[in-house]
Amino acid sequence: MTVVQLTKKIVIRLGRVKYIILLMGIVCAAMLYFYAKSKPVVYSTIASLYPLTANDNSKGGNLISALTGGGGSDMSSGLSQEASIGLEDLANSRSTREAVILEKIPAFNNRTIASLLIENENKYISFFETKLAMPTNEVDLKGLGVDLLSKYLTAKTNKSGLFIISFSSTSSELLTPVTRTMVEKVTNFYTELKIKKAKSDFDFTDTKIDSLKREMNSYDRKAVRLNNTTMFTSPDKIEYTIPKENLINDKTLIVGIYNGASNNREEALWRLQRATPILAVLDEPEPPYGSIAPSTKLYAMGGFILGCLLGILIFLADILYKYSKLQVNNAIFGKEEIVIEETTIVQIETQTDNTSTTI
Repeated sequence: MTVVQLTKKIVIRLGRVKYIILLMGIVCAAMLYFYAKSKPVVYSTIASLYPLTANDNSKGGNLISALTGGGGSDMSSGLSQEASIGLEDLANSRSTREAVILEKIPAFNNRTIASLLIENENKYISFFETKLAMPTNEVDLKGLGVDLLSKYLTAKTNKSGLFIISFSSTSSELLTPVTRTMVEKVTNFYTELKIKKAKSDFDFTDTKIDSLKREMNSYDRKAVRLNNTTMFTSPDKIEYTIPKENLINDKTLIVGIYNGASNNREEALWRLQRATPILAVLDEPEPPYGSIAPSTKLYAMGGFILGCLLGILIFLADILYKYSKLQVNNAIFGKEEIVIEETTIVQIETQTDNTSTTI
């Protein structure tokens, strides 16, 4: 079978079943149209925050050093900021999300966000999927709630330093309370961590200064005791001069450390005073919300094309199978030559009653 013969057979076959193929396309288009209509609309909202806390502490350290009369080589260069945490890491942490899903919303009869997310998920679940069972204990409720929240909520920081929280849901009523709860939890946790870090630095330096004070007082007591023991002896003797010099040198060293600790305490107190960050909410999670709905026209068009292609494939399956089989045989065994035997026409003339017979 040549390509020309194959094309003729395909055209003839399609001409006979063209109305059936069009009917199959229309049926598939209708099915996908109603499928698109049954899909719920997904609403989305965003909340953007910008932290107004200064990150450069070098100017503050220099200011404290100047106010306290520091600036020498014995002064500390400032406290470490290695314990700082970013908003993105905090928002994506499990502890923050667990606090969000366990929050109760007054507008929904003080129900938790986790139970609302589970109920909304079961409301639009497909026929082939199993509905989510409502957990009876807090541990399972937190686990399932965090999974659902992570599925629809994202938190990231863009290149300009703007922290963006995005939440999507098939229920528009959940967008504002859930997003605001996340903003509130992130803000509170971030503030608490900042204050906790600043207070721990202040408490450490304050305790260190108290210990240094006690150490300096001990040196003073040693000096007095040494002076009392040399009351009836010459103070110029070397066995009395060396201990006095050692006490003076040790106290000078402790005084230098004390000055550095005092500088650190003032810097920690300064940080504690301004540790509360200001997270300015630039975009509130308020209506109008963004929405994404399946395009019924696109689904119907795709269904029509799919139905027509399926019908063409069904009705041309036998022809394509025979042609493919012939091509495979020709590729394996070579092209077979069709030999037509020539028949010899023999005329046998018989003189029977003056008639002739031809064979």
